[in-house]
Amino acid sequence: MEPDRKTAEQAIREAYESNPGGWAEHSRYVAQACENIASHCKGLSGEKAYVLGLLHDIGRYAGVSSEKHLIDGYRYCSARGWSKAAQICISHAFMIQDINTSIGTFDVSEEDFLFMKNFVANAVYDDYDLLVQLCDSLALPTGFCLLEKRFVDVTIRYGVHPFTVDRWKKILQIKAFFEEKAGCSIYDLLPGVVENSLRQEGAYA
Repeated sequence: MEPDRKTAEQAIREAYESNPGGWAEHSRYVAQACENIASHCKGLSGEKAYVLGLLHDIGRYAGVSSEKHLIDGYRYCSARGWSKAAQICISHAFMIQDINTSIGTFDVSEEDFLFMKNFVANAVYDDYDLLVQLCDSLALPTGFCLLEKRFVDVTIRYGVHPFTVDRWKKILQIKAFFEEKAGCSIYDLLPGVVENSLRQEGAYA
């Protein structure tokens, strides 16, 4: 059973106290984007989408890390019985289901790496996995943004990797998928997206 909104928000507040950073505000905007888009898509719950979006980076409670936050989040949610949230803690980083498409550093044990490799390869994605992948690319700590703005933001911080362009293409495909479901541009559902995209902001962990 997944947590309700109140429980998820409390989890984020506690995680932020453990490791303050822009990641928490980013997560809140991801959650809002998920809710706004899901609310316009038949068969999706805005409430569930909000919770899953909010918790996607909960693994950052454990401190500053690269890909370790994915498995930290998976374990955090699994320990509480939040199975879908646990999956999304890992799946949000792999729009292409191949561990080699990571843009981060695997600051984890060999055992954890092999677990994640197998998990990513065998996970069954649904629309909520795809939605969080999309909305993760639509949110900065300062608000919603154009995908291209976020692509540049992430690439400046993580560098260019062999699968960078393929990851961008996949996100653009997911964007088209949800625009067809919603019957409108996703940007119509994200207040202030243009203004925030033109604003200069600092990086976050």
